[in-house]
Amino acid sequence: MKTIKTFVAVTALSLMSMGAFAQSISVTSSTLDSAEAKISAMAEQQGSQYTITSARVGDRVHMTANLDK
Repeated sequence: MKTIKTFVAVTALSLMSMGAFAQSISVTSSTLDSAEAKISAMAEQQGSQYTITSARVGDRVHMTANLDK
């Protein structure tokens, strides 16, 4: 039982620390390419990599991404 509690505690702490490094950002632009370029520039400025999590296209493009260090 002690092993299970320790495993759960270590897992929870590792997930919390991974989440501490992620940052969510959003941009608005006129095209998908320019929206991704804005996200790429923000990631480069912070020395991070990015993962696009959503993109909506209407009159304008709204894109959200997670920055990971």
